[in-house]
Amino acid sequence: MTYEAAAGADFSAFLGRGTDGKASLDLLVRGARCAGCLAKIEAAVAGLPGVEGARLNLTSGKLTVGFRTASGDPAAVIAALDKLGYPATPYDPGQAQVAHDKEGRRLILALAVAAFGAMNTMMFSVPLWAGLFGQELGPATKQVMMWFSGAVGAPSAIYAGLPFFQSAWRSLKARRANMDVPISIGVLLTLVISFSETVLNGRDAYFDAAVSLLFLLLIGRWLDHQLRARARSAAGDLLAMQAPAAAVLDRDGQAHMKPLAEVQPGDLVLVRAGERIPVDGRIEAGMSELDNALLTGETAPVAVAQGAVCRAGSMNLSGVLRLRALARSEDSALAAIARLVEIGAQSKSRYVQLADKAAAIYVPVVHTAAALTFAGGWLVGLGPREALIRAVAVLIITCPCALGLAVPAVQIMASSRLFRRGVLVKSGAALERLSEIDHVVFDKTGVLTEGRPRLIDPAPAAVTLAAPLARASRHPLARTLAEEAGEGPLASQVTEHAGQGVEGLIDGRRARLGRASFVGVESRGGSETELWFGFDGDTKVRFRFSDRLRQDAAETVAALKARGLTVEVLSGDVAGPVAAAAEAAGIDAWRAGLTPQQKAAAVDALAADGRRVLMVGDGLNDAAALAKAHAAMAPGTALEASQNAADLVFSGEGLSSVAAAYDVSRVARRRAMENFGFAALYNLVAGPAAMLGLVNPFVAALAMSGSSLAVTLNALRMGRKP
Repeated sequence: MTYEAAAGADFSAFLGRGTDGKASLDLLVRGARCAGCLAKIEAAVAGLPGVEGARLNLTSGKLTVGFRTASGDPAAVIAALDKLGYPATPYDPGQAQVAHDKEGRRLILALAVAAFGAMNTMMFSVPLWAGLFGQELGPATKQVMMWFSGAVGAPSAIYAGLPFFQSAWRSLKARRANMDVPISIGVLLTLVISFSETVLNGRDAYFDAAVSLLFLLLIGRWLDHQLRARARSAAGDLLAMQAPAAAVLDRDGQAHMKPLAEVQPGDLVLVRAGERIPVDGRIEAGMSELDNALLTGETAPVAVAQGAVCRAGSMNLSGVLRLRALARSEDSALAAIARLVEIGAQSKSRYVQLADKAAAIYVPVVHTAAALTFAGGWLVGLGPREALIRAVAVLIITCPCALGLAVPAVQIMASSRLFRRGVLVKSGAALERLSEIDHVVFDKTGVLTEGRPRLIDPAPAAVTLAAPLARASRHPLARTLAEEAGEGPLASQVTEHAGQGVEGLIDGRRARLGRASFVGVESRGGSETELWFGFDGDTKVRFRFSDRLRQDAAETVAALKARGLTVEVLSGDVAGPVAAAAEAAGIDAWRAGLTPQQKAAAVDALAADGRRVLMVGDGLNDAAALAKAHAAMAPGTALEASQNAADLVFSGEGLSSVAAAYDVSRVARRRAMENFGFAALYNLVAGPAAMLGLVNPFVAALAMSGSSLAVTLNALRMGRKP
C-alpha cells in the first residue's frame, strides 16, 4: 500500500477499545528485522498526533498503537510506516502466519538457488586460476569458461539476492541505508565488473564470489527466520488451550454449542465434568472440584460451589457447573497470560547485541571507504576500471560475514553441546542472556519437585481396602491411590460428591473416600496433602501425599550458589508445601500463593532492582514470568506453551542441566567476544589492503570466506569442556 492510498483509506473499523476506553490499533508490519528497525518504527509512530505509545513485536511483526482518546487515525499510522519503508496492514493472525510461511519458503528457495549457483559457478571459475588437467587455459578457452561461469552465476546471484535487493530499495526510498545496501551494491558491482572483464577479455571474473557471498548471508537469514518462528508460537499455544466451543444455555435451558469467540458476558454456560472452563465466569449452580495446576501451579484440587469465580483454562474434575460468563474469551485470564507472554517476548527483542551496535557504524564507514577508494584511485591515475575494482574489493572484503557469524557459530556449537546433555536451546540470544544472569527463580511443582503426587509411607492393607473406591473416582489423589494398589475390583453403587469425595459399597459395606469432613473426622493439616478413608462406624484411615523433591535439587541449588548466584522460589501452591520444598532444596527465599500476574510482576520487580533473572518453570502459571525473565528454562515435561515461552528446554529427571547450561553459556560468551575481536581486527587490516589495491575482488571474496572460517573454527572449540 502506498502513502497516498493509505491517506485516503478508512481503517476506523480496525480500531479496538481498551478497558480505559481509549482506542488501540494492531498492525502487521513487514520488513522490520533488527533493534534499529524497532526503535525507528516506535519513535516515528509515537510521534504522530494523538498517539500515546507504540510497541512493536519483532518476533510476530505485530505493532500495537495506543491512542490518547477514544478515536484515532489508523490511516496516518499506516502512511507513516509506508513512508519509512515498512508496509503495514491491519493485524490478522491468519494473515501473519501466511506471510511468515511465505517468507520462509522464499528464503529456502533463494538459499537453494544460491547453493546451486555457488557449486556450479566454481566448476567453471576454478580452472581460470588453477588450470585444467595441469595445463593453463588458452585465451579462447578461458573466455568460454568465463561466459559459462557468468551464465550460471549471474542469474543465481540476481535471484538469491532479491531479499537483500528489495530490503535495500525500501531503505533507500525512505532515505536511509541499512546493512543490505552495501551488500547489494557490492554484489551488483561485482556482476558488472565480471561481465566487463568477460567482454573485454580481462584476467578475472568474480561471478563465484558474488553468489558465494549471498549463500553465506542467506544461511544466517534463514536461521534467524527459524528462531522467530519458534518464539512467536508461545502466546498462540496458550490460547489454544481454550476450548474451541462452549455449551451455552438458552432461556428454555437447552444447550447449544457456540464458537468461543461468540460467547458474550452474561451468557449462561454449561461445563460438564472433564471439560475445561471456556471463559471466566461465576458459578450459578452446581458444585465441583477444579484442577488449577496449569493456572496457579497448586497441585491439590480446589472445591468450588455457587458464587465462586472460575477462570478459563481450569479443568472441571467432577460435578456439572452452570457459569455466568464474566468476560469474552479474548478478555479471559488465559488470554491475559498470553498477552503477558507476548509483551515479554517483545521486551526480549529490545536486547541490543554487540553485533547490532557494530552494524550501525558499518554501513556509513564502508560506503565512505569505498567511495574514497574509487575517487582516490581515479585521481592518482589508475583509471575508472581499476579504481572501480578496488572499490568493489573494499565492499566485498569488509562484508560483515565474520561479524554476522561471530555469535551464531558459537550458538550452534554450544547448542549442540547442550543437546548432548539433554538441553534444547530454542532462542537465538538465549545463551548470551543466560551468561549474564545473577539470580535464579524456581517454580516448585514440576521443577524443584517431580510434579506427581506420591503416597507417603503407604500401608498395603489400608491401600487395598480403599482401592475399590479409588478406582471409581476421577480425583487425582484417588487415581494415585488406585495406581499404588494396582488392578482390582470396583466398589458398587458409587456416588461422587463434587468437592467432597466418593462413597459406595465395598463387599456390602458403605465406605467413603475424600476430605476429612466428608469422612467424619477433623483434618490434621500439615505440609502434606491428605485423603481420608473409612467404613461407616469404623476406624478412619489417613493417606498422606507429597510431591517428591527431585533427587539432585539440593545439589543443583548448591552448585548455583557456588557460582555466585542467588536463588529463590516463586510458587502458586500453598505455603506449607512450598516452605518444605524450599527448605529441603537449601533455598532461603520463597513466596507462595502467587497468581501468574504476580509471578510476572515479581520478575519485573527484580529486573527493576537491576537483577538479571533466570526463570525455571513448567506450568501455564509460569509462562508469563518465563517470557518476562532475562533468560528462561523449562523441563521437557512442561506444558507446551511454557516450553515455547522458554529459551531452553531440558529433559531427564534431574535439575543438573540448569547449572550445566549456565557453565556452557559463560564459555560461549567468551568465544563470541573472541570472534568479535577477530572480526574487528580483520576489517582493520583487510579494508586498507583492498583500498591500496593489494587484493582484487576474487581475493577479497576468499579473504572474506577465510575470516568466516576462522570464527567458525574458534566456535568449534566449544566442543571442549570449559
